[in-house]
Amino acid sequence: MSLFGVANQKITPTMVRLQYWRQNMYDYLIVGAGLFGSVFARQATDAGKKVLVIDKRPNIAGNVYTEDIENIHVHKYGAHIFHTNNKEVWNYVTRFAEFNRFTNSPVANYKGELYSLPFNMYTFNKMWGVVTPEEAAAKIEEQRNEAGITEPHNLEEQAISLVGKDIYEKLIKGYTEKQWGRDCKDLPAFIIKRLPVRLTFDNNYFNALYQGIPVGGYTKMVANMLDGIEVRLDTDYFENKTKLDALADKIVYTGAIDAYFEYQLGALEYRSVRFETEVLDKPNFQGNAAVNYTDRETPWTRIIEHKWFEFGKDDAGNDIPKTVISREYSSEWKVGDEPYYPVNDEKNGALYQEYKKLADKEQKVIFGGRLGEYKYYDMDAVIASALELVEKELD
Repeated sequence: MSLFGVANQKITPTMVRLQYWRQNMYDYLIVGAGLFGSVFARQATDAGKKVLVIDKRPNIAGNVYTEDIENIHVHKYGAHIFHTNNKEVWNYVTRFAEFNRFTNSPVANYKGELYSLPFNMYTFNKMWGVVTPEEAAAKIEEQRNEAGITEPHNLEEQAISLVGKDIYEKLIKGYTEKQWGRDCKDLPAFIIKRLPVRLTFDNNYFNALYQGIPVGGYTKMVANMLDGIEVRLDTDYFENKTKLDALADKIVYTGAIDAYFEYQLGALEYRSVRFETEVLDKPNFQGNAAVNYTDRETPWTRIIEHKWFEFGKDDAGNDIPKTVISREYSSEWKVGDEPYYPVNDEKNGALYQEYKKLADKEQKVIFGGRLGEYKYYDMDAVIASALELVEKELD
C-alpha cells in the first residue's frame, strides 16, 4: 500500500509535496490575536481543530495589550476595565486569569473643577450644592422641563433629558465632541443611553455584577488563552493573503470588514486614538486611574495613570516609586491609520450592511470582532460573540 493508500502506484515528487502540504494544513487561520481571535482559537483547539493565529503587530492581545514599564502593567492602547453581567463570560475569562477588585471610578476635570463620574450625589452636590436625593432629583427634573425634550433625537437631547443642561455643558459636551470628532447634535442618542445616573453616593461607573483587572495584565491572560497554539506575529495578512489563505480550510478574520474588500464600496468611518506615554519620577500623579478632561479646549480626552488599576502595587505587592501616565487623544480615522472603534451612525450602518452582504458570500471566511462586525463592543460582548460563533461553527 502506498503513502496515499493506493496500491502499486508510483510516488512522484509532486504527490509527496501535496501530502506534506495536506499534513500541515490548518482547519482555521485566525487573523488577529485579540480577544475574539484568541477565544475562537482556544475553543477550536480544545475541540481538536488545528489552528494558526497571525497578527500584524509584534504582540498578542490586540488592543487590550499591556506592556510592563517600571513594574507597571501599562494599557498601551487605552484603559480596559473588564465588566460583565454575563456569568458564562465571567466564568470563561476567569479560567485564564485571576481578577482583582478594581472598580472603575473616573473623575471629571472641567477647567480645574473636579467632579465624580458616574453622575451621583457627589456630582450633584458639587454642581448645585444639593444634599439630598430629593433635592437632586428636583433639580434634574427642573432642567428637563426647561428643555422640553419628550423624545430625544440626538446625543445632546438624550444627555439633557438624563441629567439636565448644567451637567451636559460641563461634563458631557466637550469630552464627547473630542472623542467622536462631531457635534453632539450630530451623534445618535443611543451612544449615551447607558450613562450611569444615580441618586446615591455609589462611585462604581459600571452597573455590573462582575468587574476587575486581570492580575498580571491582559497580555498574560491572552497568553494563557493561546497556550499551546501556534502564533505568528509581525505577519501582515494582506501582504501574504494568497499563501496564507491556502494554509487553512477556513479563515476567521477580525480586521476591518471594509479593508478586507479593499474599500470597494467606500471606507467605513472609525475613530482612532493616539497616546503620549511618559514615566514620571514620582509615586503619584493624579491619584486615580482615569481623569477625563471635559472642557473642549484641553486637547486630550483623558489622562490614564496605569498603576492605579492595580492599586499602586507591583506583582509582588510592593509600592512602586515611579508612575506612568498616558494622555489620550481621539482623532478622525483615515485609511492607513489604526481603527479603534466604529462610528455607529445611520450612514455607516447602511454602508456596513452592504459590506455584510459581500461577507455573507464568502463561504470560507468568518468575520468577527469589533472591526469585523462593525460593532462598538465592550470586551465581554466580544467574548460572548466569539463563543457563540465558534459554537455554531463547530456544531
